[in-house]
Amino acid sequence: MFGRTTAAARTRAAGGGANRWVVLLVLCVSLLLVALDATVLHVAVPAVTEDLRPSSVELLWIVDAYPLVCASLLILFGTLGDRVGRRRILLLGYALFGVASAVAALATTAEVLIAARALLGVGGAMIMPATLSILRAVFPDRRERATAIGIWTAVAAVGAATGPVLGGFLVQHFWWGSVFLVNIPLMVLMLPVGRWLLPESRGSGDGPWDVIGALTAAAGVLGVVLGVKRLGVGHGLLDIRTVGPLVAGALLLTLFVRRQKRREHPLIDIRMFARAAFSTSVGCIVLAMLALVGLELIAVQYLQLVLELSPLETGLRLLPLTFAAMAAGATGSFTLRRIGPRRMVGWGFVLTAAAVLLLTLMGHHDRPLLLTVGFVLLGFGLQTTLFGAYESMLSEAPAAQAGGAAAIGETSYQLGAGMGIALLGSVMNAAYAPGLTDASGVPGAARTAAANSLGEAYKVADALGGPAGDALRIAARSSFVHGLHVTLVVSAGLLLLGALAALRLPKVMECPSASAELPEQQGHQATEAPGRTAREAQEHLTVPARRAPAGAAGAAGSGRTAH
Repeated sequence: MFGRTTAAARTRAAGGGANRWVVLLVLCVSLLLVALDATVLHVAVPAVTEDLRPSSVELLWIVDAYPLVCASLLILFGTLGDRVGRRRILLLGYALFGVASAVAALATTAEVLIAARALLGVGGAMIMPATLSILRAVFPDRRERATAIGIWTAVAAVGAATGPVLGGFLVQHFWWGSVFLVNIPLMVLMLPVGRWLLPESRGSGDGPWDVIGALTAAAGVLGVVLGVKRLGVGHGLLDIRTVGPLVAGALLLTLFVRRQKRREHPLIDIRMFARAAFSTSVGCIVLAMLALVGLELIAVQYLQLVLELSPLETGLRLLPLTFAAMAAGATGSFTLRRIGPRRMVGWGFVLTAAAVLLLTLMGHHDRPLLLTVGFVLLGFGLQTTLFGAYESMLSEAPAAQAGGAAAIGETSYQLGAGMGIALLGSVMNAAYAPGLTDASGVPGAARTAAANSLGEAYKVADALGGPAGDALRIAARSSFVHGLHVTLVVSAGLLLLGALAALRLPKVMECPSASAELPEQQGHQATEAPGRTAREAQEHLTVPARRAPAGAAGAAGSGRTAH
C-alpha cells in the first residue's frame, strides 16, 4: 500500500513545497491534544472525587499517572521511532490515546480511571517526541525549522493554558468524563489524516534496538520523576518514599549511560552531551521549566487565596502570560536569526529574572497593572528561552537521532516542571511557616496545621473563630506574601544562573546547506541505493505512494524560503 515516491514527492514532503506546512499543522494539532490533556483534569478533580469516591492515594495517582508514565517512556518511544519509523509510532499513539480517552470517560471506579490515565501517558509518550522528530525531518533548512519550532512551542503554550479553561467549561455544562471524551473525535480524524499526509522518516536503523537499555531508561526516569514529585507534595528528602525512587532512578540511569557508551549501536549517542550547545540547551530547558511551573503554582495560590479571586478571574489574570508566550514563539525565528542562540536564550533568562523581581512588588492588595506587566514579561522571556534552547538542541543533534534528541528535550521539560514544584515549593514553605509564630493566642496544634499551606491556615482560622482565628488569618496572609517574595528572589537567582550557562551556546545561528546534513541524515539510505543522487538522498522520506503525481520526477526543486 505504501511505497517510495519519486524525488519530487520527497522534495515536497521534506521541505521543498507547501505540504511541509500542512504536515506542521497536523503535528501541532497532535501536540495540542497532549498539552491539553496534561492540565484539563485539574479542574475536574472535585467532580471526580464526588462521583468515584477515591482514597487520597488513588486521587494522587489519578492526577499523576499520566505525567509519570509519559515522562518515563519518552526515551523508549523516541528511540524506537528512530528505528521503526516515527510516523508509525505517532499513528499508534493516536490510536492508543483515543482508546484510553474512551476508557477514562466511561470509568466507573478509581482503579479504571488510573489505568486509563496511565494508558494516556503511554499514548502521549508516543506522540510528543514523534511530532518534534518528524518536524526535524520535514524541515531540513534551519531557518524554516526555526519558524516551525516557534509555531510548535506557541501551540504547546496555548494547550497548557487552555486545558483548565476547557475542562471547567465541560465539567460545568456536562460531566467530568467529557474532558476525556472530547479527545475521541479528534483522534478519529487524526488517524486517517496523519496516515495520508505525514511522511515516514527514521534514523540509521543500524544494529538491533536495545530493549534492555530502553526499559532501563524508562525505569530510571520513572524513579527520578516519582521522587521529585514526592518532594513537591511535602515528603522529606530523607523519607524512604522519596529517597528510594530517587536513588534507584539515578542508579538505573547511570547503568543506562554506561551501557550506551559500550554499545556499537546505542539507543542514544551519549557523545551528543559532549557538545556544549546540546548539553547547555537541555540544562536551559530544565531551568526554564523549573521557574515557569513553580512560579505559576505559587501565583495561582496568591491570586486565589490572598487576592481572593475566583478560579475564572485567576485564569483571566494569567492569560497575558499565555499571549506573551505565543508572541515569543511566533517571533522566535526572526529573533534567533537576528541575535543568535547565545543572546536569545541568555537575554530571555535575564528578561524573565527582571519580571520575577518586578513581581516582588506584589503585596496584600490587588495591583492589576503590575501583575499584567509582570506576567507579560515572564511569558515572553521564558518562551524566548525555551524556543532558543529547543531549536539549538534539535539542530545540534544528528538528524538520524532526532527521535532520541526530542525525547531528551521532552524528558528535561517534564523533569524541570517536577523540580520547579519541589524546589520552589520547599523554599516557599520554609519561608512561610516561621511567620505563623506572630499569631498570638493560637494553640500549638492549630499553628502546626496552619503551617502546611495558606489554604489549610484559612480552614484552621475558620474553625478557631474569634480573635485567635483573625490573628491566624492575618499572620498567615502576611507570611505567605513574605514567602512569595523570598521564592521570587531565589527563582531570579536561578534564572540568572541560566543566563550565565547560555554563554556556552553558539553566538550566531549557523545555517548549513541541506547537503551538509546528508552524511548523518540519509547516509544509510544512499548506501541502500547507490544510484540515487545526493539531492534525492538528502530529500528521501517515505511517504504514501498515492500522493506521488505522475511525472513528478521533473519537478524537483528546493522551494525553500529564507526568513
